[in-house]
Amino acid sequence: MTECVSIGIDVGSTTWKAVAVDSKGNILASIVEEAEPLIDRQTERALAELKAQVKAGDGVRIGATGYGRKRVRADLVLTEITCHARGAFHLTGKGGVLIDIGGQDTKIIKIGNNGDVLDFSMNDKCAAGTGRFLEVILKRLRVPFDEVALRFNKAVNSIPVSNTCTVFAESEVVSLVAEGKEIDEIVKGLHQSLASRVASLAGDIPPDSEIFMSGGVALNESMVKSLVDRTGRRIRVLNSPQLIGALGAALAAR
Repeated sequence: MTECVSIGIDVGSTTWKAVAVDSKGNILASIVEEAEPLIDRQTERALAELKAQVKAGDGVRIGATGYGRKRVRADLVLTEITCHARGAFHLTGKGGVLIDIGGQDTKIIKIGNNGDVLDFSMNDKCAAGTGRFLEVILKRLRVPFDEVALRFNKAVNSIPVSNTCTVFAESEVVSLVAEGKEIDEIVKGLHQSLASRVASLAGDIPPDSEIFMSGGVALNESMVKSLVDRTGRRIRVLNSPQLIGALGAALAAR
């Protein structure tokens, strides 16, 4: 099977992802793990596991992307923008605007009808516009991920979190709780605040452009709903949204 399999690895700030694809780009197997400090060791171990799943030998071609891509021994090393666009286009077969919210950054990628990257913008300087923002504040509120949707939907009103710095926003939330504000309303306001920042980063999206979403935050239905409300547009969450970058890397390596 080695000759028809390629592997893509996406080393992110919070998760390590990899996929193996066949000659048609179908995903044969995948791995998603929490990122470890020693990327080299994690990659060696997890890659061996993935190869074993698809019965691929050492000759399999490997593509790498993500912030830790340069620490991966690969046949091809590519930027996240390139890989996410390629992965999204492979799944959709059309152009559009991809919103990718990861742990370290948020990417807005405009994809042409032939799969090319037409333009992109990123928020990679501050955690306030990323998944890390949600992670930090929800942890402070002691709200586990599996309770987020319930609390979001229960909230009658929302309390916006106005600080654009994650550190200050955490302090703001502590003050709101001390004032007796409802946790559910803070949770709802937290998601709406992040959605507003992401929408501002995206700017004006042409009405005829379809909007796709990838990244770990795409698994958060409250975040998706907040973005839909903020943009007034339908948003299509891609299948296995955490794997889009790794998929693009595997396709490029193929």
